[in-house]
Amino acid sequence: MDISVIEQYIDRIYGFAVKHTFTRDEADELSQEILFTAVKDFPKLCDHSRFEPWLWGIAKNKAKTFARRAGKMRALYIYDLPESLPAEEEDTSEELYAALRGKIAALSAMYRDIIIMYYYDCLSVKEIAAKLAIPEGTVTWRLSEGRKKLKKECTDMQETALRPKKLNIDIYGSGNYGCNNIPFPNVYIDDALSQNILYYAYESPKNAEELSALCGVPAYFVEDRIANLVKRNAVTEPARGKYQTDFIIWSDKHGIYAEENMKKAVAPIAGRMLAALQAVAKEAAGLDFYRAEKSEDELFFLYGIMAFNHISSRFNKMPLPKIPQNYDGFSWRYIANDGNTRHFRDIIGSQACMNTGSRGTYGYYIYRFSKFKFRPKLMYDIYINVCEDLLTHGKTEDSEHAACALRDGFLTKRENGELFVPIPAFTRESHSAFCEIAEKHLSPLMPEYTAIVEEYVKGYKKLFPAHLADDCARCCHSTFVDMYGKIIEIAIEEGKISPPALPHCEVMLQRKK
Repeated sequence: MDISVIEQYIDRIYGFAVKHTFTRDEADELSQEILFTAVKDFPKLCDHSRFEPWLWGIAKNKAKTFARRAGKMRALYIYDLPESLPAEEEDTSEELYAALRGKIAALSAMYRDIIIMYYYDCLSVKEIAAKLAIPEGTVTWRLSEGRKKLKKECTDMQETALRPKKLNIDIYGSGNYGCNNIPFPNVYIDDALSQNILYYAYESPKNAEELSALCGVPAYFVEDRIANLVKRNAVTEPARGKYQTDFIIWSDKHGIYAEENMKKAVAPIAGRMLAALQAVAKEAAGLDFYRAEKSEDELFFLYGIMAFNHISSRFNKMPLPKIPQNYDGFSWRYIANDGNTRHFRDIIGSQACMNTGSRGTYGYYIYRFSKFKFRPKLMYDIYINVCEDLLTHGKTEDSEHAACALRDGFLTKRENGELFVPIPAFTRESHSAFCEIAEKHLSPLMPEYTAIVEEYVKGYKKLFPAHLADDCARCCHSTFVDMYGKIIEIAIEEGKISPPALPHCEVMLQRKK
C-alpha cells in the first residue's frame, strides 16, 4: 500500500482537529500530530484493509492526549459549555473535556485547585501537599470528594442559571453620600453577579458551589464577588463556607400579604380616621406657617403624614432597633426589592428622607405614600441653606447653589426674576402647634388603631428570615405610619377625597434647639 494514500485524508483530518479544539492554532497542531503519527507508524500496519479504522483510532487517541495537555493552557473559567455531558460511548469527544472543565470551574476553591493541580498540572499528592502546605491525607480526601462532586454535578445546568435575577438595591439610614466622590454604598454591590448571589443566598445559607450552579457562573467568579460582598457587609458567613444575604429583599410575597390583609385590617377604622384627619386639616388651616402658595386640598396630604409621624412617636410601642455603624463609619442598612410590581413599596406605606442643613436650622422631609412616587432627587444640605436664606431674608448670596436648586426643582423663578421656594415650611412654634392639633384629634382613636397594626404585624413578621430580626423590627415599626397610606387609598376609592395633585409631598421643618 502506497503511503501517499494518507494525503487523501489531510482535509478530513484537519476538519476532525477543528471539531476537537478551540482555536486554529490548536487545530493546526493537533492535525500535524495525527499525520506525523500516522506516517511514523504506517509500516506497522499489517492489514491494509483496516487502514481507515486504524487512522481514526490514531486521531481519537491523539485528540484525547492533546486535550489533556492543552487543557491547562486554556482559560479554565469560561462557561460557554454544553448543557449536559455527551453519552459515555462518546467519551473521547472534546465535548466531554469541555464540560468537565466547566464543572471543575464550578467547584469551590478547596476542591478546584487540587483537581487542577492533579489532573492538569500532573502534580502528585505529595507535591500538592507541599505546595498548599496541608497534609497529604487532606489532599487525598479533597481529591476524592472533588471526584464525587464532579460525578454528581455532571448533569444539566440548573434552570435558575438561565433566568438571572435583577434586584433594585438601595440603602436607608444616615451618611454623607450622593456625589461622584462619595457614591452611595449600594453601587459597590449592584453588579449582575452580586445581585444573583444575594437573591439566591437570601432565604437560606449557600456555599460557592451551590451559588455557582444557581447563577450559572463558575465558582471562581462567585468566590471573588462573595469576598467583595463580605467586605461591604452585604452577606454574613453563619457557617464556614456558607454565606447568607444580610439585608431585606422585598418580594412578591410581601405585596400579596399587604393586598390580602392591610386594607381589611384598617377598614373598620378608616372612616373615623379620615374624619379625624379632616378635622386636623381644618384646624391647621388657621396656623401661621409658610404655605408655598399651596391650596388646602394639596396641604391635606401633608397634614396627614405629619400628623401620623407625630402620633407614632407617642403611641407606637413596637421596638425600633438602632441602625448599627457600618464599615464606612455611618449608620445605614441595605434594602432591596426583586423588581416585582406587587412589591411592598408599591402597595403600602410612607417614607421620610431627610438631609439636615450644615449651618442652618431647617431639615427637609419628603414623603411618598401608597402608590405615589418620590421625587428623583433629595435636597442637599447646601440647597436647604439657600431655601432658608430665601425664607428668612428674602434673598441669598449663594447664587451658584441657588442655580443648582432651581435646576433640580427645589426653587422656581417668578416672572419678575425673583426666586421662590415651592416647599411648605414650619417654624418650631408652628410645628409644635400643629402637633398639638394632631394629638387632640387622633389620640382618642389610637388604642384601637394600635391594636389593629400590632395584629397585622404578627403575620407580617413571618415573611422575613430569622437572622434579619432587627431589620424586620424596623419595618414593622414603620407600619404604624404606613397604614396612613392605606387609609388614604380607601378614601380615594370611596370618592371621599380626590387623589393628590403631585406624586409626593415635601416640607421643611425647623429643627428643635
